[in-house]
Amino acid sequence: MGDYVRQMPESSGGFARAPGASRLFHVDLPLLFLLILLAAFGLVVLYSAAGQDMGIVARQARFFLLGLVAMLLAAQISPVRYRRWAPWLYLLGVLLLIAVMFLGVGAKGAQRWLSIAGFRFQPSEIMKLVMPLMVAGYLADRPLPPRPGHTLVCLGIIMLPGILILRQPDLGTALLIIASGLFVIFMAGIGWRYLVGVVVLAIMSAWPMWMFVLEDYQKQRILTLLNPESDKLGAGWNIIQSKTAIGSGGWQGKGWLQGTQSQLDFLPESHTDFIIAVLAEEFGLRGVILLLSLYLLILLRGFWIGMHAQSTFGRLLAGTITLTFFVYIFVNMGMVSGLLPVVGVPLPLVSAGGTSLVTLMAAFGLLMSIAAERRVIGQ
Repeated sequence: MGDYVRQMPESSGGFARAPGASRLFHVDLPLLFLLILLAAFGLVVLYSAAGQDMGIVARQARFFLLGLVAMLLAAQISPVRYRRWAPWLYLLGVLLLIAVMFLGVGAKGAQRWLSIAGFRFQPSEIMKLVMPLMVAGYLADRPLPPRPGHTLVCLGIIMLPGILILRQPDLGTALLIIASGLFVIFMAGIGWRYLVGVVVLAIMSAWPMWMFVLEDYQKQRILTLLNPESDKLGAGWNIIQSKTAIGSGGWQGKGWLQGTQSQLDFLPESHTDFIIAVLAEEFGLRGVILLLSLYLLILLRGFWIGMHAQSTFGRLLAGTITLTFFVYIFVNMGMVSGLLPVVGVPLPLVSAGGTSLVTLMAAFGLLMSIAAERRVIGQ
């Protein structure tokens, strides 16, 4: 199938009704409505978490609008074209990651950004989109479940950018990108014995990773997870204050703008990685349930699009994007509640952040492109 073809269906008399705007622009209305609702709720929480700083809220709103544009543009391109472009996008992403090693801009002890004509961006964010595209495109042309040789090729495709991102260092982003590639292999129907082998291999590689890969601050995060009270005023401060904020919210919460941990600056990074703690303190368990309900509906819509995709590539890509979105949510809430190490993963569509927000919205544009392909074939 080539690009989308729009033509008027034959009818017995008169002109057929013109397609609606949502069909014309390949917009999935249920998904769009949920994303806007979640982003609006996120801006309300962000206003409080940022100390009522309208500048941060306005900046986040601008990035969300930019993300909407990226989503609409991504939705207009046929999945067939994405499949053709995947190798070239992957090559571009790898070259940009290599450029970061030599020309990258450093901040807070990490070298993760490139600056071009005054515009600074993080190439690893591009790989969040390109990785599932590349692996799904490779496997879609081959028999499924994937054979061992094809699986090894996929692992090579996954690990190359993963290693480059680990060198920046950016463990959290590297793990998320590696996970997005592995999800494609999982969605392709790999046998359970291989999955068990991956788990065993991960356990066996834990000690070499600890000794030769992890930086000192990353080791400290893991030790802090196991015993945050060992350094209450240092490394354990974030987790202790976060759990205090979450627990103090109760069922109803203290009220919007009334949180003590966030408003009195006890909670660091309250408008970015730890924003869920602000929500739990001010809106209580009710607010957390509302947020989780919106996330659940988005996840269900993503899986529905994947189940009804018209091609193997579309099914693999849609399922992987949805699973990766779930991992973002799980990792952020896990690290804020003290169940996972702090790895700097923002809460999707709620935490302040520009590049990650635009990248995420573009991923939802890919979902809409897959949904539009089903509608076009149906017509």
